[in-house]
Amino acid sequence: MLLSYVDESYSSDRYYMAALLVPEDQAIPLSHALDEVVSSARDSYGRIKEDAELHGTDLLHGKKDWEPLHGMVRARIGVYNDAFKAIAEHDVAIILRGLDCNRHRARYVDPWPPHQVVLSRLLERIHDHAQERDEYALIIADECGQQGEYRKDLKEYQTNGTGGWRDRKLERIVDTLHFAPSHASRLIQAADLIAFLHHRIHSGADKDDRAKRANENLWERVRKRIVHELYA
Repeated sequence: MLLSYVDESYSSDRYYMAALLVPEDQAIPLSHALDEVVSSARDSYGRIKEDAELHGTDLLHGKKDWEPLHGMVRARIGVYNDAFKAIAEHDVAIILRGLDCNRHRARYVDPWPPHQVVLSRLLERIHDHAQERDEYALIIADECGQQGEYRKDLKEYQTNGTGGWRDRKLERIVDTLHFAPSHASRLIQAADLIAFLHHRIHSGADKDDRAKRANENLWERVRKRIVHELYA
């Protein structure tokens, strides 16, 4: 079974989703490794909570659980780097999909919502990866406001297909979409870190050369784990 952790990152004109596919025997070791990332930061800097959430936005800006490192940019980058190192050292796969929302709206008279487009394509690739490995996938996502819609969409894809030129029934995805609060799951947090940094790099949000280099160096940690990436 591939435990497939999904999170999103978006702005008004761009929408991204990341999936972290974790074989069942890797889930506990990776969770423990990410716990160690937080424990190490706590030992090094103090004032970090034991259950501090590894959250992309908060690490970038030094907010919430990472407010104690607000003025310590290198320390925050170091935590991000340690988390990506832990992810890369485990037998996982990363799938990335994105959408240019403005181009999408201009192309169709009655366009699907961005989340529906990206989710359908992401789920197709999860299905394909599971099929290639002769496995099944269970989807676990961060809690969001569209949970009912997402579950309804997955049921449609499992029963009738995804539509479009790559139409297929998602028979390798089992059950429904499961949602959990990110603060309770290190593996959802890992998907968040990936989705957030992918969005940040791909959108060119950082203009400072040092920030761009730091982002690229972080991304190199997990690049080898990417099995599919497309922005349309």
